[in-house]
Amino acid sequence: MDAVAAVIVDIVRSRELRDRAAAQDAVLAAFARAEAAAEVLRPLRATVGDEFQSVYATPADAIRVTALAALVLPDGVEVRAGIGLGEVVDVDGDISDGSAWWRARDAIEEAHRREDAGEGSVRSWCVGGDGEDVSMTVAVLLLRDHVLDRMKARERRIAAALLEGDTQSAIASRESISQAAVSQAAHRSGAVALREALDGLTGGVA
Repeated sequence: MDAVAAVIVDIVRSRELRDRAAAQDAVLAAFARAEAAAEVLRPLRATVGDEFQSVYATPADAIRVTALAALVLPDGVEVRAGIGLGEVVDVDGDISDGSAWWRARDAIEEAHRREDAGEGSVRSWCVGGDGEDVSMTVAVLLLRDHVLDRMKARERRIAAALLEGDTQSAIASRESISQAAVSQAAHRSGAVALREALDGLTGGVA
């Protein structure tokens, strides 16, 4: 398989959850929703413990999917993601190997290390191969995670709806607020900037 974006996801503080099974189902449902508009090579699936794996065609797909999934997860369930750029090689059946997986492991461990070191909003990281400059991808992830960390529940719903292409009037009707209130919340929370940034990664912004 050509160079792709492999993703390893785990549940933050999974041992503290009262219902691990429900949390796992919520993660799978959130990613299934988020993957609808992405180029998915392997949809997210559970592996061992509280971990999941998926493969996307590009880093932009991985960034968008992990952002939208984080927004639609229920309160109390958070995930951490490591994105590895490289090759994924099929070994046997559902088993695969390759540089993208090794780097995804390094990436999620780096995200975990930074969180433990006091960077509380860090929920993701990206690692590429020798000679690959992933500094821009990492910068986008850091800013994205900071914005998501500051959002309140309604702001997260509005941001998710905008990423999925809903109009402000449709969101206003669903939230039982005015369109002006949706616009204000979307700009104040960073949802509009987030949408434009993610669209820009895939060439959606001129």
